[in-house]
Amino acid sequence: METLTHSTHGLMSVSRRLIVALATAGAAVVVSQVLSPPLRAQTAAPLGDRVVYHINDTEAQALSALRNIRNHLDVDPTARITVVTHAMGVDFLMEGTKDRNGNAFAPTVQALKNRGVKFEVCEITLKNRNLKKEQFIAEAEFTPSGVVRIAQLQSRERAAYIRP
Repeated sequence: METLTHSTHGLMSVSRRLIVALATAGAAVVVSQVLSPPLRAQTAAPLGDRVVYHINDTEAQALSALRNIRNHLDVDPTARITVVTHAMGVDFLMEGTKDRNGNAFAPTVQALKNRGVKFEVCEITLKNRNLKKEQFIAEAEFTPSGVVRIAQLQSRERAAYIRP
């Protein structure tokens, strides 16, 4: 009988130790999940705000828009900015165009492009104004419709809209 009791007592002792160990491990997992952020938040690079700048008048908007975009990126370097141009707003992306102070737009556009900014020109404007893609600086990309592109960026990509 004594052997049976000792054996039963040993079994109960092992069972209790196992239960305590499992409970402790489970509690540790719960605490670690509560106290630490999710793994994907730790490993994924944060994406900046999605923003569309709308320019349809070079003379009235381009200089201030480029300054705003530079300032935007200085404060939020992760911002994903697309500049959509149409009508008279495409002119600052044309070869040789200068601002009212006589400075070429191209170097500023190139510097912003190097920081990830996209510059898009409306192809409907090209057709309506008899312009050719070859007249534009290398940083310019083209979109079938500037207005449609703005709508897509806002609705599909949740881009904030800025019209300087």
